[in-house]
Amino acid sequence: GHEAGMNNARDIVEICGHMGVKVVTLYAFSTENWQRPKGEVRFLMRLFEKHAVTEIKTLNRNNVQLRYLGQQGGLSLGVQKAMATGRRLTANNTGMILNIALNYGGRSEIVEAARVVIQDVRDGRLSPDAIDENTFSQRLYTAGLPDPDLVIRTGGEQRLSNFLLWQSSHAFFWVTDTRWPDLDAAELEQAITAWNRSRWPENGLTNHNNHTH
Repeated sequence: GHEAGMNNARDIVEICGHMGVKVVTLYAFSTENWQRPKGEVRFLMRLFEKHAVTEIKTLNRNNVQLRYLGQQGGLSLGVQKAMATGRRLTANNTGMILNIALNYGGRSEIVEAARVVIQDVRDGRLSPDAIDENTFSQRLYTAGLPDPDLVIRTGGEQRLSNFLLWQSSHAFFWVTDTRWPDLDAAELEQAITAWNRSRWPENGLTNHNNHTH
């Protein structure tokens, strides 16, 4: 199942590129996932390490820049090395930005950003009076990226599961009963169509920017 999910990620990224999506963020492994059986976690880490390198050729062919969100400290040296290689070899690509949320948790991201703000104030790099939503956002993992317009939740789950808590405050939330390995172009187009409809005031919802994750 995990292998099928990885393979589908490649297809979804290519489909998003054809649809003109500028930024895609995939939730690959949360900070809570460490509580899964050790054998499953080891398998996932080997899978991440493998795909981080083998997918580089496809990413470069599609002009996709690879980035990672999350805490690298808890990951093996092999995974960290593969991540660094992927970032380096796709850094000059100018098309879609693909974020892989790996060892990621929205709450821990916010706590870490708060620590950075406190340290910047202590070191004199930031005035307390200058702290606002923008200065805080620039200390998140997603600094410099637009907030997501659309969050797609597969498997029928109707919760964020600690994903981009700060960034998703105005995102359109779309739920499908389809599990991630089976998500296809038709359902993705359905989700994007629903988001587009939500942008019109007569539908009771408004969109806050023109970018999509």
